[in-house]
Order: sequence, then C-alpha cells, then structure tokens
Amino acid sequence: MLKLAGPLIINNLSITGMQFADAVMAGRISAEALAAVAVGGSVWFLGVTVCLGLMMAISPIAARYYGAGEPATIGHFTRQAFWLGVALGLTLFTLSRFFVDPILEFIGIDEGFRDLAVGYVRAIVFGYPAICVFFAFRFTTEGIGLTRPIMYTSLLALACNVFLNWVFMFGNLGVPAFGAVGCGMASAVTVWLTGIVLGGYISMAQVYRPLKIFAHFSPMRLPVLKELIALGMPIAVTITAEAGLFSAISILVGTRGVEITAAHQISLNFAGTMFMIPLAFSAATTVRTSHALGSGNVAEARMAGMTGILMCAIFMTFSATFLLLFRDVVVGIYTNDPQVMEIAISLLLMAAVFQIADGVQIGAAGALRGYKDTRIPMVINTFSYWALGFPLAYLAAIVFQAPPSYIWGGFVLGLSVAAVLLTIRFERLSRTPDQVDRGRLWKGG
Repeated sequence: MLKLAGPLIINNLSITGMQFADAVMAGRISAEALAAVAVGGSVWFLGVTVCLGLMMAISPIAARYYGAGEPATIGHFTRQAFWLGVALGLTLFTLSRFFVDPILEFIGIDEGFRDLAVGYVRAIVFGYPAICVFFAFRFTTEGIGLTRPIMYTSLLALACNVFLNWVFMFGNLGVPAFGAVGCGMASAVTVWLTGIVLGGYISMAQVYRPLKIFAHFSPMRLPVLKELIALGMPIAVTITAEAGLFSAISILVGTRGVEITAAHQISLNFAGTMFMIPLAFSAATTVRTSHALGSGNVAEARMAGMTGILMCAIFMTFSATFLLLFRDVVVGIYTNDPQVMEIAISLLLMAAVFQIADGVQIGAAGALRGYKDTRIPMVINTFSYWALGFPLAYLAAIVFQAPPSYIWGGFVLGLSVAAVLLTIRFERLSRTPDQVDRGRLWKGG
C-alpha cells in the first residue's frame, strides 16, 4: 500500500503545493487578490472535480483487467477516456468563460474583488481540456500500479507553476504584472505542460506497450463511453458533492467581505494540504482492492480496504493534533494581517475537529471504488453534504450572519455523517462475497 501511495502522496502534495504557492503569492499582493484566487479557484475546481470523477473510473477498470491478466483491454478504455476528456474539457471551458460573471454577481460576491475573480477564472479555464486528458493518462498508469510517472510530472508542474506565477503575477522577464489574473494564466499553462509530458512518456515507455494505448486510432465507441460514464458518473457526483460543499461554502464566505474570505482561504488551503496524504492512501486502496478482486481473492480485497481506511484515520489524527498545537505558526506563514490571522486561527480549530472524519470517509470511499460500488456512496455523500452540511453552513453564513467558525460547522456535520455511513457500507459489502461484482466490462475491439 505504501509503495503505491508514496508517489501519489508526492503528486498530491505537489498539486496542493501549487495551491499553496497561489495563495501565498496572491496574499503578498493584497487581500483582494487572495480573496479573488480563493473564490475563482473554487469555481474552477468544481469543473475539475466533475472531470476527475468521470476519469477516475479508469483506475478500477484498469486495475481489474490488470489483476485478471488482460492488459490490452485497458488501452481500449484509455483511448475512449481521451475522447471523453476532450469533449468534457471543451464543454467546461465554454460554460465557464461565458457564465462565471453573471453567476458570481447573482451569488453576491463582494464587489471589492469580484472582477479579479472573474478574470482569474477566464484565464485558468483554458486549461480544462488539458487537465481532462491528463486525468485519462493519470488513472490508467495508476490503475496498473505505476505511480512514479505521476509523481515526476507533478513535481515538474509545481516548479513550472511557481515560476510562471512569478512571471505573470508580479511582472517579470518583461511581462506585465497581471496580479490574480496572472495566477490563472500560470495554472492554465502548467496543466497543458503536465498533460503533454505524461502522455508523451506513456507513448514511449516500454512498460506500457502491453496496454496498446497508441497502437491504433480509435473513433468514439458508444458502448465503451457508456461503461465509463455508468461507473464514473456516480464517482463524479460523489466527489463533487464533497468538493462542491467546500467550494460552495467558499463562495458563501465570499459574501462576507475580504478579511473573512482571505482567512477562509488560508485555513482551507492548509487543511487541504493535509488531506492530500489520505487522498493518496485512498487511491492506493482502490488499486489494491481492485487487483485482489480481479484475481479472485476476496479476503485480500477486504484486508486491503480495511488497511486503507485505518491508514487514513491514523494520519488525520496526527494532523488534527498538529493543528491544535501550532495553529498560530501555520497562519503566520500566509499573512501578517492581524484581523485575517485571528479569523484563520479560529477556523483551523474547526479543521482539527473534522479532519479525522475526513480521513475515514475518503479511505472508505476508495475501498468501495475498488469494489465498483459507486451508486450507494454517491447517495451517502450527497445526503451528508447537501441535505445536512450545506443547509447548516447557509444558515450560519447568510441567515444568521454568524462568525466564520459556525459556517465551518457544515464541514464537521457533513464529513462526520459520511464517514460513519461509508464505513458501514464497506464493512457490509466486503464480508458478503456474493455481492462483489466480478463481471467483465466491455470486450470489444
């Protein structure tokens, strides 16, 4: 599990490192720039999670066929995922470019930074097609257990993103200073570079030849796309339900002014950084359970799932303890604004409360994906986050104008309920082998 998760941890930390760099560098410009990157990034990330969920279906599919000794079939799904990614990326690009301004105005985002947020989104969405295709390649190599290429490309992306932020945000090397908008430009260029590098590596490396991904051209095949969407759409809804809750609360916080929005971004950025570790464990859990089920070893699959959930819970317990002890130090890294610091410290206390539940739920979700169990987790997450968590946050933010820590109560409630229900679901499914789906998916050419 650690061998699989290690490179994914570095990959995830590199991704959150880019978000960290965006937040810190924007914070050095102004509170308005930091708030714009926070709200604009939430809008961008909603689209990313939709694509992430659909493309994530490749991982358990590839892992099942790899465990069953049928590598060539994996390539068929990867080629179709490429077409799906292109179509989805272009759709997200078009919708975001034309509708971000009226949406943020309708929500009531503070006028002090709304135009900056719109400019950021209109710049970063040029990266949608690239990141969608990157996910197709990423989850293919992850599914067969080769995670080091993902790590190397993400490290390259981190270096590229920080350098381009320095160029576009602050106006270096003869380029005008674009501020928050330049941050979006840097991210868009970076995701294109990442997609090209990983795709190029997979096309040349001998280890991927048995998959025959680039053996021939394949037009769109409706049966394969249906298989991908049938498995991927519930995953997309599941992770969008969670990520959407965080993005929606970020947007709600954006109606409360610059200082609160900036503090929220600081706290969420650090909590998100810690979340990257159990997220990697979750992905490794999906691969391990799928490999075991593909080879028909039900007992090993259950053990892999239980191990993954436990690893996530243990790490997040340490993370919560760290936050309780060093909140002041963490906030000081981001800003020296006294008002922003005070609010951010109170929010990190709430983050320490919900982190353990967050680790358990992501571990259980990864184990269930290995069983191709996606519909029930979709219902659980949607109920936990949007029937329970979001209404509480909305009441605190809009109706009662409560302090920001009360708004974050929505995170605590939603994540806690999801953790309990998903763990119960895994425990019941994994001890009843007759319920496990061992069926084959598409078998065409």
